Amino acid sequence: MTSPAPRRNRVCKRGVVSRTERITPHMIRVVLTSDDFVDNGCTDHYVKLLFGKAGVEYPEPMDMGVVRETYPAEQWPTMRTYTVRNWDEAARELTIDFVYHGDEGIAGPWAAAAQPGDVLWFNGPGGAYTPDEAADWHLLVGDESALPAIGAAVEQLPAGARATVLLEVADETEEQKFGGSGDADVQWFHRATAAGERGDSLVAAVEALDFPDGTPHVFVHGEAGFVFRIRKNLFQQRGLPRDRVSLSGYWRLGKNEDGWQAEKAETARAERS
Repeated sequence: MTSPAPRRNRVCKRGVVSRTERITPHMIRVVLTSDDFVDNGCTDHYVKLLFGKAGVEYPEPMDMGVVRETYPAEQWPTMRTYTVRNWDEAARELTIDFVYHGDEGIAGPWAAAAQPGDVLWFNGPGGAYTPDEAADWHLLVGDESALPAIGAAVEQLPAGARATVLLEVADETEEQKFGGSGDADVQWFHRATAAGERGDSLVAAVEALDFPDGTPHVFVHGEAGFVFRIRKNLFQQRGLPRDRVSLSGYWRLGKNEDGWQAEKAETARAERS
């Protein structure tokens, strides 16, 4: 008789809240200590955070293989994807920024209530982008969801590297300051005073931008609608090589992460058929 295949080990990584900080009215920074995190060198590295259901006790260490085998689906933790803002190897500190809109959603309210000593389980990191030191100039475009990745990228630019950074946030109170030694021209666009739809200011700014000579390295991440519109400009109008551009719709207006991931999976299946 053939023995059943061994269960895949899905033990998650553990982080413990060290401190929190409200860095803007709608952005909360949570610093976790973790002995499990392994940096992959990407500035857009992300983790899959696991938020347990209220009143449910889970095995420790968290093992999603065990959870899926022994708990009903409605008790499985909710997974949310977040970009790592910073990793301090010496201090073993993992910094994650959360957009907060009151009681809306799961991750934001968790961050608002987080206290030192709270445990957060996660998987990852993933990621694929870091600024190319050989590029002649850089273009980074995004909204609040892309701020952690763009902030990390700006701070990792080589000394003197030219970059145009276009960022859309709610208003001036949501602007952030970045470190780094690159020559970054950071331009902020505010939805509170802009006409049109979300992302229109970013699309218009990219379309109007006079691209410098030389080879660029481009990063465009955020709400899927404006990312798609900028994608068309970069590839169809400007003819940029695809290997010089990193594009991702982190989220879709009107959908939570579960709905957006399901939509992307359905689109991928349709394109393969």
